[in-house]
Amino acid sequence: MSHPLLDLHPDVARALGEGRPVVALESTIVSHGMPWPRNLETALAVEAEVRAHGAVPATIAVLDGRLKAGLAPGEIERIARAGPQMAKASRRDLPLLVSRGGSGATTVAGTMIVAALAGIRVFATGGIGGVHRGAETSFDISADLQELARTPVAVVCAGPKSILDLGLTLEYLETHGVPVLGYRTDRLPDFFSRESPFGVDARLDEPTDIARVMHAQWSLGLTGGLVIANPVPAEHAMPREVIDRAITQALADARAQGVAGKALTPFLLERINALTGGSSLAANIALVLNNARLAAQVASAYARLGPA
Repeated sequence: MSHPLLDLHPDVARALGEGRPVVALESTIVSHGMPWPRNLETALAVEAEVRAHGAVPATIAVLDGRLKAGLAPGEIERIARAGPQMAKASRRDLPLLVSRGGSGATTVAGTMIVAALAGIRVFATGGIGGVHRGAETSFDISADLQELARTPVAVVCAGPKSILDLGLTLEYLETHGVPVLGYRTDRLPDFFSRESPFGVDARLDEPTDIARVMHAQWSLGLTGGLVIANPVPAEHAMPREVIDRAITQALADARAQGVAGKALTPFLLERINALTGGSSLAANIALVLNNARLAAQVASAYARLGPA
């Protein structure tokens, strides 16, 4: 039975009822991750990519106090046009938005919560949040990590965002028992680059193998999700020295302007895009489409295994 505060798009409800694969998609990448109209174009293209590979897309958001799993094109456009004026909805924000009849674009954490309520086990995004650089003094750690520790959804991503402290992010995930699986890679991708100095917990080369790990984890009664790290396509990967230089400058600009909290990641991504002459936005779009493709394949393989 559906949750009383949750609205399922008819296509999503039908697919879930029939045991067909569904892929959750976040909406902050639409509101805060890209400029208009590229955000709308990308959101629709990502949904089309999921469909083309055999699954049903469920873009997730909070609209007028209702949790939404699956949006109509007009609802996606509403979020895209609102852009940064749309609230970011993580775990702590959901009760406020629902109680006040508000609207928000869901972060990785927020999307995982709504996906789990809907019964969706696979979620495609760009990159996950994590431990920010300098967190030893700022304590800036994304709620995405705690959500991965507690909510049973597999997140297909291009690794943690490059602006983060990758080592500390991996330490946090290890402490909380979250498997980090590399899809056809032994190294952790870091969003704009295909490899980082860090390894993954296991390399798996086929979507079916990933689905088996998911099934085993939840069959064992282990709570929490999994990270499925899928490197950005080689033709869109950025040279490490270029992206590192842009990140260093963007972080300095953020400090100088006093940007912090929820505003930090959108600011950094926008600033990095400007510093790289638009190359980072092109890479971002390519990796999101790549992740949607893999997520649909993993969801299809998981659906064939039956309930955990």
